[in-house]
Amino acid sequence: MKLKKTWNILNVVKNYKKKDIIKNLNKSTGLSSNFSKKLINDLIDLIIQNIKKGNLNLKNLGSFKIIYKKQRLGRNPKTKDPFIISARKSIKFTVSKKILNNLSKTV
Repeated sequence: MKLKKTWNILNVVKNYKKKDIIKNLNKSTGLSSNFSKKLINDLIDLIIQNIKKGNLNLKNLGSFKIIYKKQRLGRNPKTKDPFIISARKSIKFTVSKKILNNLSKTV
């Protein structure tokens, strides 16, 4: 099966949803909707599993890094009551230099 290299760039939206990715994959490759959905869901699951194991670096796309946030004092914006925001893990995504350079060229 030969995949088309170009995705429909004109359909760039600010909030790109998973169903939009599935629909775009379906149209550009000719894969069925169910197979496209399974493919995207499996890809997301694979990324999540690898991030849980540690940092994940995707060549020419970017890297996911687990960061640890400390406990801190927060405020309810409505009532101004203080409360404790618990310590937690978060994910930081850093885009690759290749993508940054391509964006710089188009601007």
